[in-house]
Amino acid sequence: MEFLRNRWLVVVGALIIQVCLGAIYSWSVFVSPLKDVFSYSTTQTQIIFSLALATFALIMIFAGKLQDKVGPRIVATSGGIVLGTGYLLASITDGSFPLIALTVGIIGGAGIGLSYVCPIAACVKWFPDKRGMVTGLAVAGFGAGAWIFAKIAASFIETYGLLTSFMYLGVIFMAAVVVGAQLLRNPPAGWKPIGWNPLESKSETSSAEDFEWREMVKLKQFWMLWIMFVFGAAAGLLVIGILKPYGVHSGLSAAAAANAVGVLALFNGAGRIIWGTVSDKIGRKNAITLMFLLQGIMMLALIEMGSTEITLSIAAAWVGFNFGGNLALFPSATADFFGTKNIGINYGLMFTAYGVAGITGPILAGSVFDMTGSYMWAFIPAGIACLIAASISIGLKPPHHT
Repeated sequence: MEFLRNRWLVVVGALIIQVCLGAIYSWSVFVSPLKDVFSYSTTQTQIIFSLALATFALIMIFAGKLQDKVGPRIVATSGGIVLGTGYLLASITDGSFPLIALTVGIIGGAGIGLSYVCPIAACVKWFPDKRGMVTGLAVAGFGAGAWIFAKIAASFIETYGLLTSFMYLGVIFMAAVVVGAQLLRNPPAGWKPIGWNPLESKSETSSAEDFEWREMVKLKQFWMLWIMFVFGAAAGLLVIGILKPYGVHSGLSAAAAANAVGVLALFNGAGRIIWGTVSDKIGRKNAITLMFLLQGIMMLALIEMGSTEITLSIAAAWVGFNFGGNLALFPSATADFFGTKNIGINYGLMFTAYGVAGITGPILAGSVFDMTGSYMWAFIPAGIACLIAASISIGLKPPHHT
């Protein structure tokens, strides 16, 4: 009954979990040590990152369906155990690329996928009256976690070495995610906030109807949102994966480039809360359109912004802010368009777009650099894709059962 009196407890649990899951966004901190100590190529470092993101997205489909049946607590707890185990195993790999790819990439990614959807689904159900804002808040920890763990991981690597750092991170991830999972649960059937009327809150861009996943994937609205999600996530993940090396390549010191990673992470977290809150005010479609327009402009401008610490930090803040918006607006839009009854599996399927983006974005950046010695031809197509997504968003209309 405590949750009926204080539904914000589920948000506390969500934040604890998401801070740990967001450590994957600090991946660029690991790039140079892997290259220097174990002679990885840039492409190899990005393959590990991409494997983690792709596995994360694929496992989330299963996790979403499972949490719809058994509730978020059990599934999130298992995710914490799997994530921690992956990093613990990475500490005994002796730096082998296939084994790091397996432990951090696949096992670690599976742990993220198991845990990630659970706090989002629970928060959406507890806060139908503040869907955008609370979804943004729930996933803000994922962005902020990158900043926190970029500092922690860098300190661990400097003090203990890369492999021992994986061990310490594994212990932290396992303990914290399992604790946060104990605060997650779904509201009773038919529950709604006092004074909230779902009919009054229905908007012209929200169907307020529940669709099963088999129905959803036949709708053009699903595929419009999915393609937009791919474009937006790929642009952000491309920059996240190579931001520090890009700064160093452009002439900055390692410390200055690393600061930009922290800036991106902080604005990534802030963007989730602010874009989610703004979307509750101006409408989800309007917010998505504006977000993609701003991101497209910056991806094209980023080509010329790596040579000074201030310009790289501005670009990092801008990219992080808009990238973070994707992770708040797309779960909210999924609930708006297809209902909350099956939000776990429905958003799990929508999130496969993130998995595709996790493969295309970072590997595009790594392979383009290895071939040309420049990141320019990664930034340009990413910027164009974001502008295309903005135009697609303009045509979004809510689906209805026939």
